[in-house]
Amino acid sequence: MAGLFDPLGIRDVKFSNRVFVSPMCQYSSRDGYANDWHFVHLGSRAVGGAGLVMTEATAVLPEGRISPQDLGIWADEHIETLGRIVRFIHEQGSIAGMQLAHAGRKASTRRPWEEPSGKVPESEGGWKKVVAPSAIPFTDTYPMPQALTADGIQEVIAAFAAAARRACQAGFRVLEIHAAHGYLIHEFLSPLSNKREDDYGGSFENRTRLCRDVVREVRSAWPKELPLFVRISATDWVDGGWNIDESVKLTAELKELGVDLIDCSSGGNVPHAKIPVGSGYQTAFAQKIRREAEIMTGAVGMITSPVQAEHIIRTEQADAVIVAREFLRDPYWPLRAGRELDQPIAWPVQYLRAAPKGAQPRVPVDLKSFASCFEEQHGVPEE
Repeated sequence: MAGLFDPLGIRDVKFSNRVFVSPMCQYSSRDGYANDWHFVHLGSRAVGGAGLVMTEATAVLPEGRISPQDLGIWADEHIETLGRIVRFIHEQGSIAGMQLAHAGRKASTRRPWEEPSGKVPESEGGWKKVVAPSAIPFTDTYPMPQALTADGIQEVIAAFAAAARRACQAGFRVLEIHAAHGYLIHEFLSPLSNKREDDYGGSFENRTRLCRDVVREVRSAWPKELPLFVRISATDWVDGGWNIDESVKLTAELKELGVDLIDCSSGGNVPHAKIPVGSGYQTAFAQKIRREAEIMTGAVGMITSPVQAEHIIRTEQADAVIVAREFLRDPYWPLRAGRELDQPIAWPVQYLRAAPKGAQPRVPVDLKSFASCFEEQHGVPEE
């Protein structure tokens, strides 16, 4: 039975532990480029010992950004700055992953801290055309989307595949397709936002077609030895919407297409959903999908304590915990969790003086010499 700090192997990638950094938008990019903020934000979580460090939702097309300040990978020019971040993450012993995304009808909107909320006009950096499965806005303050044409759908699919190739060039070793939270692929999945009458609307098979097409093309473009994840919203939390039974059915199909792990979130597609947010409130979805679709899962949502995270793994509710806001509060959460659980996790040598007794460094070091040198230089014994 695995524990939180036991390694996890997926295809040819071995994660040092099962604590993964959830994709979290930073709204700090210009023209899609990564910068020093992204380097420090993502790099510090690798220093903190996460097994996987995932980028924020990274747009495969410029009009697929949530906000004008979102990260992007729609152009070859984005590769260089992303590559610098990837190299640092890997130097720390973590694995670098990228989430590929298209915001659909939630695109061209303001950052959460800006007023007024809602759509960004072209005069302020927004874009003229926002797309969705159907011409239904998320709310009255969001842009009115245009229904994607057949050619537009194919352009989106091709953009995901091209982004996967760029991510590979940048050195990422995990890809996640964002099919959750009311963004484009989720909009196609849910009958609440998809009113199409063609091959991409109506039946379960048709509504899931875009997701399957994107997965198929990304899997073909992504090296077979590297893992592919998909994040889904397991339920819309609204009667008549996407639900957990459909999620189980879809994820079983995605497994056959080469998906390795399902990142199990929920909600986000309609503003009036009543979501029972609480400690580990989405973990049951990860457990059900893991058991019934027979695919690895990650649990996400209000996972904050080491004991809670350890319990999720030990009881086989999920194969990994995907931590979000707790990593914003504490970039070094895995180091603290390892100490609280009395489980081994390697520390960066630069921080070894603060590590618990017996902690191992990430690179070979003579610990006795380290302690002796520290005492000689600073006049105090190593704790």
